[in-house]
Amino acid sequence: MVRILELRASAVVMILSLLLVAGCSGVSGGPREQANEAITEANETIAEHDRLFGEARETYGSAREAIEGGENPEEQAERIAQARETLKEARASLEEAREPLLEVRDLDVEPEIKEYAGLVTEAMDAQLQAEAGEIEFYEILEADPILENDRERALDTLAEVEDSYESAEAAYAKSRELADANPELIGG
Repeated sequence: MVRILELRASAVVMILSLLLVAGCSGVSGGPREQANEAITEANETIAEHDRLFGEARETYGSAREAIEGGENPEEQAERIAQARETLKEARASLEEAREPLLEVRDLDVEPEIKEYAGLVTEAMDAQLQAEAGEIEFYEILEADPILENDRERALDTLAEVEDSYESAEAAYAKSRELADANPELIGG
């Protein structure tokens, strides 16, 4: 049986469940409301990212299982290419989700709110870096589905991917801690 590499790192991108506490700014369209809208907009785009990311991982997992089950590896290259393309779409959604959060930096809101948006953006950047590496891994598999010639390169790529996912997870954890420490500003 051929054994190919399994992606060990799991996705850490999540819906930003922490919205700014509603009603704090009595002015419609004020900075807090704009920050809340930015986070809401990011949530919608992140939901699409998460759906596509899950789809890409599922497609890759099916191809990996088929190869390990003895099916023709060359026939699975198309499924791996499909996973790569789906992950590219997911990355585009995550890049789009970053934009409204970057705008929070320029708003006249509490420093904790700006820091929260910055930490989430930092986590997204690490997630995007990890996904770029994962796409590279899929490209390696497309060319060499059983990693007969490129196993070392694939292992190196996966190590970098795992490091980036760990960085993303740490940044998300910091953002959750900040939100938990400031429930009057950032609530669930």
